[in-house]
Amino acid sequence: MGRESRGKREARVHAPVATVAAASPNWPLLALSGAGLVLTAYLTHADHTGSTLKGCSIGSSCDIVLSSRWATLLGVPTAAWGLLVYAALGAAAFLRHAATRWRLTWMTAVVAVAYSAYLATVSLTVLHAACPYCLTSLALLTAILLLTTWQGPRPSTGLLRMRELRLLLPGVAAVLIGLHLNYTGRLGNPPAVEEATTRALALHLAASGAKMYGASWCPHCQEQKTLFGASASRLPYIECSTRGPGSPQTAECRNARITIYPTWVIDGVRREEVLSLQELAAASGFAVKPPPR
Repeated sequence: MGRESRGKREARVHAPVATVAAASPNWPLLALSGAGLVLTAYLTHADHTGSTLKGCSIGSSCDIVLSSRWATLLGVPTAAWGLLVYAALGAAAFLRHAATRWRLTWMTAVVAVAYSAYLATVSLTVLHAACPYCLTSLALLTAILLLTTWQGPRPSTGLLRMRELRLLLPGVAAVLIGLHLNYTGRLGNPPAVEEATTRALALHLAASGAKMYGASWCPHCQEQKTLFGASASRLPYIECSTRGPGSPQTAECRNARITIYPTWVIDGVRREEVLSLQELAAASGFAVKPPPR
């Protein structure tokens, strides 16, 4: 083979990866992202509907982690953010432009692993608890990062990764430090923390078919919600006055013949007053199960 032919072949081998088109979807990446999608979709659905997670009883390590202030980010459940991340990684698996696919996937994986590792560290060192669901997600994200690193463009993979890391890691570190200061109350107002038993009672009331009728302007309704703290949003609450004081009741409240706020309907029994947590637990048959040893 002549020198000219060899030079052309080397030029093709060392051609910028930006000119290379991916022949097919990244199936390994798609499989890992799909597993993450299933996991985070399950967690997000459980949080939205108030369902009990498998193996996550009241007071368990899993419950401690998922009811802590670290279980939300900007007021949104962390699992929902994870769902978006896995969806983005799955979509990136179909990108035809090899360099764009690699860069987006790798940078997303770096950020996701850093945040997930931070949460795992906090759960083990601050909360002294471990969440199998969270650790599984960390393992999936780590596998995606290792896969993407191995699949990186050649021959300048190492140099490209170092350049990207120098640009990416300082920003990621700054964001994580800021978030940690906020979570610990040293910067701004930290996210509210749900008390495990109160949270479980709210979930039980919703699951049992109980209903709390009220109005946004009603001080006694606010008093009732305050008893549940950060778990108030999980109550089976029905707003009767969507347009403010003096406005007509909603059809649902008229049909239920609601005249006093708040009105509880539990197992067919009406209670037109603010109820204590103990009264609500007794009326609904709620019993706290001891955490597993």
